[in-house]
Amino acid sequence: MQTRKYSPKLIVHGGAWNIPAAYHAAHLAGVRAAVEQTYPHLLDGGSALDAVEMAVQILESDPTFDAGRGAFLNAIGEVELDAIIMDGRSLDFGAVAALQNILHPVSVARKVMELTEHNLLVGAGALDFARQAGFPELLPEALLTERELEFFQQIKGNPGFRTHHPFKEGPGDTVGAVAMDKDGNLAVATSTGGTARKLPGRVGDCPIVGAGAYADNELGAVSATGWGESIMKVLLSKTVCDTFAEQQAMAAARKGIEILARKVNGLGGVIGINTAGEYAWAHNTPYMAMAYWQVDGVVQASIRNNG
Repeated sequence: MQTRKYSPKLIVHGGAWNIPAAYHAAHLAGVRAAVEQTYPHLLDGGSALDAVEMAVQILESDPTFDAGRGAFLNAIGEVELDAIIMDGRSLDFGAVAALQNILHPVSVARKVMELTEHNLLVGAGALDFARQAGFPELLPEALLTERELEFFQQIKGNPGFRTHHPFKEGPGDTVGAVAMDKDGNLAVATSTGGTARKLPGRVGDCPIVGAGAYADNELGAVSATGWGESIMKVLLSKTVCDTFAEQQAMAAARKGIEILARKVNGLGGVIGINTAGEYAWAHNTPYMAMAYWQVDGVVQASIRNNG
């Protein structure tokens, strides 16, 4: 029996929040680069799992985004990183939370999935595992940007500051990638530095399966971004994946965001791919940065305005 071949698909996001105009060009360049540099891997027959890891690594290396290098500082001036990766073939996933001093938490998450009997490692345990797995440990300042240090100084003495409010001036948000390979396998990865001035040890939606990411070859794959406390309450990524079975891809994404807003007054965005290889995205934040590979070979990158 001949195996069906699929047209590979790749979509990435660089966060859904209030992205100030001064940061638009950098966000566009970042998400475009992630697709342009990763999609050839899929064309060459590479796996969706490899593709989402590669794309998120590129975004983690880009100081534009709140992931890896460029992540927000917490309330005591430390960087704590969260990430998840999930394989739609098997529902296997790996995740890390409150991980410090590692540039690519998404790759540590993959090693958790592949090398351990566990799914989620946190804090000092996650860092010990990363060291044992051979990941280079960086000095904390190697993950910082001048922009983030200045932003931290602006907000740290502001008693009215709330981490989930869109910022007038602030850097980016969570990053994520969703891919389908030539065999129709789906995968997703999401990575973040969390919310600005968060309490030490705070974990949002990103590394929580079904919230920050979900992938199932029988449903689809979705990466979420935004206000993590609200995204967790409705398991946004799993909600959208489940809705793929009932509605067209874009309608399912919009339904997920409608549920997020209606049930918990949440703010966020999603990107996804259903089992037919159709792209999906929606958000109710002021902006969302995203890019995807079109069937005509053109990378479509945009800062989508919710207005």
